[in-house]
Amino acid sequence: MGIIQELLKDIPVPPVIKIRQKFDASILEHPEEILKLELQKPGAMDQIRPGQQVAVAVGSRGVANIALFTKTTIDAIKAAGAHPFLVPCMGSHGGATAEGQTGVLHHLGITDEAMGAPIRSSMEVIQIDSLSNGLPVYVDKIAAEADAIVVINRVKPHTAFRGKIESGIMKMIAIGLGKQKGAEACHQLGFKYMAVNVRQMANLMMKKLPIVFGIALVENAYDQTCRVEVLPADQIEAREEVLLEEAKARLPKILFDNLDVLVIDYIGKNISGDGMDPNVTGRYPTPYAHGGPDVAKMVVLDLTEETDGNANGVGTADFTTKRLVDKTNLEATYANGLTSTVCAPTKIATTLDSDLLAIKAAVKTCNILDYTKCKLVRIQDTLHLGEIEISVNLLEEALGHPDIEVLTEAYELSFDAEGNISK
Repeated sequence: MGIIQELLKDIPVPPVIKIRQKFDASILEHPEEILKLELQKPGAMDQIRPGQQVAVAVGSRGVANIALFTKTTIDAIKAAGAHPFLVPCMGSHGGATAEGQTGVLHHLGITDEAMGAPIRSSMEVIQIDSLSNGLPVYVDKIAAEADAIVVINRVKPHTAFRGKIESGIMKMIAIGLGKQKGAEACHQLGFKYMAVNVRQMANLMMKKLPIVFGIALVENAYDQTCRVEVLPADQIEAREEVLLEEAKARLPKILFDNLDVLVIDYIGKNISGDGMDPNVTGRYPTPYAHGGPDVAKMVVLDLTEETDGNANGVGTADFTTKRLVDKTNLEATYANGLTSTVCAPTKIATTLDSDLLAIKAAVKTCNILDYTKCKLVRIQDTLHLGEIEISVNLLEEALGHPDIEVLTEAYELSFDAEGNISK
């Protein structure tokens, strides 16, 4: 037995109970029909002219119904007699390569064949101006040469800064359309100034580029579309502030304020730009954002297939597994830190051979006197918080919460012969 196994052999893993957390489940049953109606609003499709080349900018997040919304938009542009094409709008994601960014779109179900429009992916940018603070403003060269640009994105709280504008259409314009160089420029002065720089860059770009409208999406706590709005360019800024407040109110969360251990099965760029949403975990990569539970120790077990080895965010955890590290593409992971200037999330957390050892390590180091009293929560990822597992020591708190339903009796987590959780 090695020294690690010896140190952890007597550390208990607490029995767990499955619970259901209840959130507002408002949903659009046929969101594409809502989008079709929204596209007929003044200032939207009436600005598209026959024969125009129209760039449809799509990002890297696992946005609900993103392929459906993209196809609906492309079909409307075609019906107007224009010629749509797709532009990956994701800063440095996809390993900061044209091929990688096309691959990210493919993972989202957005292909030339499925959309009926070509993907034109390039990392080449042009500088169109500079901010008063000296930051250069870049834009994807292919998009800049289009006759019109349409941007599709979800509006939600950012993971590293706070402001009236956070993640949404304006950030998509400032950072996504700027590709790696634009993302790098916007992050150059750090997240302390991000709220100001995103707004200023996006406004400047909307003045200088043929951005016609944005399609803003809001999701409920179950990762389902609950609002679709088409925002003409001159309405994006004001309306996005309102939609951000709605998105914050709908954000899924862990309904316990203090945890000894949080176990997360999967992280990935399709889950969050930070691999896992700090708004859910309470672990932020910068001091300029806040909220979420107080977690003593956090464990991440694996990467999603869609993240293609990008393990950004693993550094905000305390422990991880050899399985996750073996899947990690360090170049793709480090590209995020080098672009955002925030490198702590791209470090590798303390690595154990198995899920069992990683969880035991978290229990051992969570600073409680009696390990059997550990308050542990296990989630699949930060997008799926409806049904989760809690340790028996959280049962009394769960029973007293009006938005929690207890689903099972207590049971032991099951581990296979390699010490990994039997899913």
